[in-house]
Amino acid sequence: MMTDLRYPMKGNTVPFWAVPLIGIILPWAIFVGIYFKKNNFYDLHHGILGILYSVLITAVITDAIKDGVGRPRPDFFWRCFPDGNDVYDNITTGVICNGVKSVIKEGHKSFPSGHTSWSFAGLGFLAWYLAGKLTAFDRKGHIRKLCIVFLPLLTAALVAVSRVDDYWHHWQDVFAGGLIGLTVASFCYLQFFPYPFDGDALWPHAYTVQLAEEGSSRNTNSYSVRPAEIETVNIPGHGGITLRDTLNDMESGSGRRL
Repeated sequence: MMTDLRYPMKGNTVPFWAVPLIGIILPWAIFVGIYFKKNNFYDLHHGILGILYSVLITAVITDAIKDGVGRPRPDFFWRCFPDGNDVYDNITTGVICNGVKSVIKEGHKSFPSGHTSWSFAGLGFLAWYLAGKLTAFDRKGHIRKLCIVFLPLLTAALVAVSRVDDYWHHWQDVFAGGLIGLTVASFCYLQFFPYPFDGDALWPHAYTVQLAEEGSSRNTNSYSVRPAEIETVNIPGHGGITLRDTLNDMESGSGRRL
């Protein structure tokens, strides 16, 4: 097993601090831009809240599995034996590491990839969001819309590839991380927004419900106000017709002469 874990230790092509910028701040900037254009606070609020849920839930699931599985990273050998001299227990054949404890502990967190799951959680949510805003599935065959929708997923995939290229993760780790992030992003998006191929895909559920309630309220008010009842009265000898508002003027007997 140690033979497969002898890959050299390298730095991170995508540092840890860059993942929140890519997976959270970038989508937020897009949400704010659409808010200034469309002026829909419901959309801004639910977009920000939804992507936070997506990333945080993914982070909890990813870290729980990391600690539970404890799979060694591809560069674990050099974390365990910085001097290159591998030492094993003669009885248990266990590894006797002589490296820095914190580095060794970090070397047991290969599965799944946190960079990948975070990226797919944030950018996967953004891909759903753009699909709804662009009505990408309106059956009109606009390929440029799909290109825009898949751009966030391509960015997340490049982050995942960098983790394998840096020897921080095995390919199974990034595959599982991407699957976790994209699944959670899908659930969180559909919690706040309709399916992108729905007729109401443009705005969140809460905004659609508000419009329906306002329309229902207007209809109720229009039915509650009764129009004045007009009664025609023939007045003998005058040759005219008097219109009477029977609701307001019946007691006063007032009318207009035509």
